[in-house]
Amino acid sequence: MAYIYPAPGVASKQVTLSLTDSAGTLTGNLSVAALQDVTVNAANDVFTWTQLDTASKNQIATTATNSLAMNLVLDKETFFGTGDGQYSSASTVAAAGIFGMSTLKTRVSFSLYMGDESDGTEGITLTGSGYITGLAPTVSADSPVWVSPITITVDGDYTVDDTATP
Repeated sequence: MAYIYPAPGVASKQVTLSLTDSAGTLTGNLSVAALQDVTVNAANDVFTWTQLDTASKNQIATTATNSLAMNLVLDKETFFGTGDGQYSSASTVAAAGIFGMSTLKTRVSFSLYMGDESDGTEGITLTGSGYITGLAPTVSADSPVWVSPITITVDGDYTVDDTATP
């Protein structure tokens, strides 16, 4: 078996997320570090109906609702951009940051490297496009750094590359 494991702290095996502007209005890419957890959602919807001649409900799978959900420790430049919060005039993904791309409703292309296989040679990368939603930064006495959930609602299907290297 070739288990996929993120091996926190081990070079070139960590889970990494990279974002670009799928329309190309903002140039460059943004590497999102400090991920705490990542959830890949690939959920088919189901249409259910009943008929008078059966005792059970009928169901059929319909289109999927896909999303990436994660929590990240906030880094000023990654979250608010390198443009000092001037995301509306940003020309690069790095200048807009995660907050700016969410606010501007930028359709992003993402690449999620899930970690390396146990033999240390390659891993799985999920790619796709969608929109950044669900930002809700919080801080507390028990968690004295700002942490925010982030969701990328996927527009369409995932693409899986099982020969990727970070």
